[in-house]
Amino acid sequence: MGQQICDQTYAEFLDSIKAAGVAITNESQLRERLAETWRWRFAFMTLATNGRPLGINFLNKDASEHMDEIRGAFARYEFPDNSDAVFTSSLAAE
Repeated sequence: MGQQICDQTYAEFLDSIKAAGVAITNESQLRERLAETWRWRFAFMTLATNGRPLGINFLNKDASEHMDEIRGAFARYEFPDNSDAVFTSSLAAE
């Protein structure tokens, strides 16, 4: 049951949201922090909402045209309910 979640990597998730038009500043720092934990989904959401002091920002490059793809990525990578809405609202604020 828990194995399915472990098979999905943060790198694949980041690649999928970037392909959907999300730009990430200080991406190397983000990747380093996500690599440090098995609970990368929780770490990602924490950094998505509080990463600015570290220079980690998620920018709406052309994500507004691909919101369905972003929401699909959150669902595929089994984020908790409403995570996609929290993330996309922070993009809209950019």
